[in-house]
Amino acid sequence: MQKALSYFLLPLLVVIAVVVMGAVYIVDVREKALVMRFGEVVEVREEPGLGLKVPFIDRVVRYDARILGLPTNAMEVTPLDDRRLVVDAFARWQVQDAQRLYEATRGVGLSLAQERLDGIINDAIRRVLGSVPSTAVLSDDRTPLMNRIRDGARAEAESLGVRIIDVRLTRTDLPEQNLAATYARMRAEREREAADEIARGGEAAQRVRAAADRTVVELTSDARRKAEVVRGEADARRNAIYAEAFGRDPEFFAFTRSMTSYERALRGENSSLVISPEGEFFDYLRSDGAERANPAPAPATTSSSDAGASDAASRAEEPQAPVATSSDGTPLGENAGVTLSPMPESLAVPPQQEPAVPAD
Repeated sequence: MQKALSYFLLPLLVVIAVVVMGAVYIVDVREKALVMRFGEVVEVREEPGLGLKVPFIDRVVRYDARILGLPTNAMEVTPLDDRRLVVDAFARWQVQDAQRLYEATRGVGLSLAQERLDGIINDAIRRVLGSVPSTAVLSDDRTPLMNRIRDGARAEAESLGVRIIDVRLTRTDLPEQNLAATYARMRAEREREAADEIARGGEAAQRVRAAADRTVVELTSDARRKAEVVRGEADARRNAIYAEAFGRDPEFFAFTRSMTSYERALRGENSSLVISPEGEFFDYLRSDGAERANPAPAPATTSSSDAGASDAASRAEEPQAPVATSSDGTPLGENAGVTLSPMPESLAVPPQQEPAVPAD
């Protein structure tokens, strides 16, 4: 009897265990679950934990409750200025209402929901980017555009029972067939800007070079003018000194001229002179001409008052160097900014020599 009872209880315990296991289900913290009975939703479980269902009749449909990502395919959009762009985006979304999602996808699941979301996001991208110029799309600050795309897609995605959290534009480029033309236009613009900069730099260099050349010419001309003025005044002073010295003693003038002639004629370069040795040319080689020199006048003894008058008269009779002046009467030395040194006293007033007294 006990043996037969054990044979009966063992299958009963197995059946009870199978029934209990079929009636209990677990909802994970990362999931949302629907209890379905004959195709109808009888319970929605969004909280984690254990749940009971009718075994072999009810079934549990689970959806991921985490935030999911959805990358979109690259697509061409036409902004407001008819300039085509290639754009792709990335969206973040989450299941908000599991029952509505099940009814919208007819039980297919998240794969169909992602396909519909892809279309919704693409339509929102085309609609928003088509209402703004391409410069706004290609700018660094595209946050307002992405917020508009997110809000537009979120309103349409509510019918699927999902919530779009964020939409980001990951790439905005020109189409491949337009890149070469765009790069060529950019290169031409940069080359034009470079040519303008080079031209402006060359113009500035020419102005600087012309100013420097003009300054050099002005400085050189002014220096040459001052040099000519100084040279002219020096020549005038030299000629005055020579004229005064030669005027005091004609014999000294003749002697000086002869010495200069000797220096120029007798250079020791195998030159030949055909001239009589008794001629006038060799007078100062035979005699120094002292007997023909004019002796200096003897100083007269006068009183003190007469001496002062004679000194004043002698100073008045002293030769003065000629002063060269410009058309307005200004001395040339002052115009040139050069001060000449005074004439040496030894040349202005030659020393007086006592007359030779013949011996008794």
